[in-house]
Amino acid sequence: MAKPAPAAPPEKVRLYEALVATLPQVERKGAALPYTSLNGNMFSILSRKGVMGLRLSKADRESFLKDHRASLYADYGTVMPEYVAVPDDLLADTARMTPYMAASFAYAQTLRPKPTTRKKS
Repeated sequence: MAKPAPAAPPEKVRLYEALVATLPQVERKGAALPYTSLNGNMFSILSRKGVMGLRLSKADRESFLKDHRASLYADYGTVMPEYVAVPDDLLADTARMTPYMAASFAYAQTLRPKPTTRKKS
């Protein structure tokens, strides 16, 4: 059975996938809602509406919010306090977004791994 198509607008999915591709060691996950994670900790996500959420350290997050007049990422009525909502013009500029994606991945490497819920065979 084929995976369902992402729920986000196709152009936003393409931009998100181009950004994820800048980190060859990272795999895009999620069928309907594309995301990236490391050791069970999600560090980026693309909402159904095509808004990208990016997890950043406190210092990087504060700088990003100020520099890009951005806001914290919210989806399904819940604000995710460690995530910024990436403005559309910035998402469309892979070269400008690459350092932020790398910073997000670096931050994810500092987080404690989440225990797996999968049964060991």
